[in-house]
Amino acid sequence: MRKFGTHRVSRRGLLGGAAAAGAVPVLHELIPHQALHGGTSPAAAAAVGHHAHAAHAGTDHLGAVGRVAASANGFDPTEILRDFDRGTLRDGVREWEIVAEDREIEVAPGVKYAAWTYNGRVPGPTLRAREGERLRVRFVNGSSHPHTMHFHGIHRDVMDGVPGIGAGNIQPGRSTTYEFDATPFGLHLYHCHSTPLAEHIAKGLYGAFVIDPADGRHDADELVMVMNGFDTNFDRANEVYAVNTVAFHYMNEPIRVKRGELVRIYLVNALEFDLLNSFHIHANFFDYFPTGTRLEPRDFTDTVIQGQGERGILELRFPYAGKYMFHAHVSEFAELGWMGFFEVED
Repeated sequence: MRKFGTHRVSRRGLLGGAAAAGAVPVLHELIPHQALHGGTSPAAAAAVGHHAHAAHAGTDHLGAVGRVAASANGFDPTEILRDFDRGTLRDGVREWEIVAEDREIEVAPGVKYAAWTYNGRVPGPTLRAREGERLRVRFVNGSSHPHTMHFHGIHRDVMDGVPGIGAGNIQPGRSTTYEFDATPFGLHLYHCHSTPLAEHIAKGLYGAFVIDPADGRHDADELVMVMNGFDTNFDRANEVYAVNTVAFHYMNEPIRVKRGELVRIYLVNALEFDLLNSFHIHANFFDYFPTGTRLEPRDFTDTVIQGQGERGILELRFPYAGKYMFHAHVSEFAELGWMGFFEVED
């Protein structure tokens, strides 16, 4: 599933060269694919010279040397997993304030990216409401570019957050308010809809939007995973891939869950410049609810494919304690950052 062509190879080389002074993700042009699960051979290490920081010393998996400190970005992907923003309930209306702002973030050790953010983070806050509630979102554009907020769901055209309708583009320093009902229940997303659309999304203006059924769902350890990527040299092709923005974060800090406990994953594909993304869990299967708009699962599987903007809910239990990998089932994406571990504890 690797992509061939000089365009792809050159962008890999650019990333490697840009971060030579620091730590970089392992690139599949430099490290054989078998290293994904089996370590790096001496011959491969010799071939890359001082870039053969291919894996954490003494480990048998790919990763990146060094870590991105949460203080560098102002947000922590581990905290994002379980951070649901329910806003403020005032006079029967659930309210939020979302501010767009320009911000440099670190997407892999030593790799900086000039992002556009909602509330200073990528992905933006995970907004959460209950089916049938009235929602009000005050959007403030603190960025240097026009932006909007477009919510997936059912609402009037003037609340759709697209240029030329309703408030349209919100200019720098201006604000608007989006108001609509929380329907249908399920897992949705929001993103900027200003043009050029791909760039506004790829720069970081997106987030998950959860609407719970009126009667709720079964109790679970709930996790938000927004699959994303970053075009670090602006050639409309991604050089870094991740879940919740920082490449290899969950390799360095595995997601801790309890054996036998129901785990619910809200999985959103916010990736631009690649048509498909995927999620694969090792040594386990999950129930899959596309878009989360039905209470019965469609699939019982270990791998799911999502198109751009597609999303779904995964539910699973881990029957055994241990360390279990998850990653994109596209080798290129995994080797460039989109992989991690669950740490299952008794």
